[in-house]
Amino acid sequence: MSEQKKYRVGLGVCGGIAAYKAIEALRLLQKQNCEVSVAMTKHATEFVQPLTFRALTDTYVLVDDYDESNPDPIAHINFSQNIDLLLIVPATANILAKFANGIADDFLSSTYLASNAPVMVAPAMNVSMWNHAATQRNIEQLKADGVIFVEPVSGELACKTVGTGKLEDVENIAEQVMKVLSLESIVQSPIVSSTQDSRLKTLDLKGESLLITVGGTREAIDPVRFISNHSSGKMGFAVAEAAQKRGAKVTVVCGVTNVEPPENVAVVKAISAQEMFDAVMQKLPESSVFIGAAAVADYRPKQIAEIKIKKTVNDIFNLELEKTPDILANVAANRHEKLLVVGFAAETNDVVNYAKSKMEKKNLDLVVANDITQKGAGFGSDTNIATIISRSNQIELPLMPKRELADKILDEVLKLRAK
Repeated sequence: MSEQKKYRVGLGVCGGIAAYKAIEALRLLQKQNCEVSVAMTKHATEFVQPLTFRALTDTYVLVDDYDESNPDPIAHINFSQNIDLLLIVPATANILAKFANGIADDFLSSTYLASNAPVMVAPAMNVSMWNHAATQRNIEQLKADGVIFVEPVSGELACKTVGTGKLEDVENIAEQVMKVLSLESIVQSPIVSSTQDSRLKTLDLKGESLLITVGGTREAIDPVRFISNHSSGKMGFAVAEAAQKRGAKVTVVCGVTNVEPPENVAVVKAISAQEMFDAVMQKLPESSVFIGAAAVADYRPKQIAEIKIKKTVNDIFNLELEKTPDILANVAANRHEKLLVVGFAAETNDVVNYAKSKMEKKNLDLVVANDITQKGAGFGSDTNIATIISRSNQIELPLMPKRELADKILDEVLKLRAK
């Protein structure tokens, strides 16, 4: 009797010089107790013959639903519904464009649309193709859709140019696959140990679209100087990561930060308060939850000098400021029926009262207040101390990691949604 396979992986192979690497990926996954089924694009068969994969898997290799030799006339449905993960190695710019725009003109792109399993792509292409604005737009869309990327690395490419576009090492690709499959098995398991987070079991934020502002803004004085603050972006990114792990579609409007954004969230860069306001208002109609975690400048220079301002003999330099657009207030004022609005209040005194006042003035559903003067709760810290305030409740939370606090905040968001 043959050994029962633990995981089922659908391996999609696209037409690129790195297609031969898919063979290595397949063998590594088989060694990890995975049952691998293979689908190829027609162009992929020009680099590697389907017979190679058939010999290694002992199963029919799918290229065309309508091929006379295909034993299953609706293979893209049955193939997609009988896998635990869809892995694309290599993922070409063409297949990324098809996936991002819902085009289903071949077996692999049809399978992507029909699949309910997690999708992981390992791109490989010329550096110019990878950096092209169209490709980057498609990548942003796919990440927002929940597609997991194993990013290409920098190196010498097949075209002899050097830059980002080389397929990641297959050992790392296989490792990332096993991490995702392990998490999925926790999520799908009917029994969750006391050390496992029940939020992962239910994917309780699936169907929600979160729009989160993160980091600080910079308001230019001249081409060299600016007004800013000490925000690191850690709290906002923690919320983004927690929401994505719990099944939400997440878009981050990102100001200046000291840390990298989490994987698999869409990121829109916005340096100034005005840029952040414009990006938020553009994305707002497609969002179901807005969380304003960014430290947005309240004021900006009324006039920005076109050249660097020189030091003078005067001891005092006067700078006239004007208000920036109030993102949180405008979001609340322009909310659609299902939108929940969450704000943050980083204060130095009378924290809870100021936070409650902010909630009332700006018509927020929830506000997270923290005293930045407390040890372990300031800007740049990995921990925080917070009070979560709604119109009917107030929760005092002790010092804890920001990632843990992020889940506490999202728990309260779900309670509001249930009401």
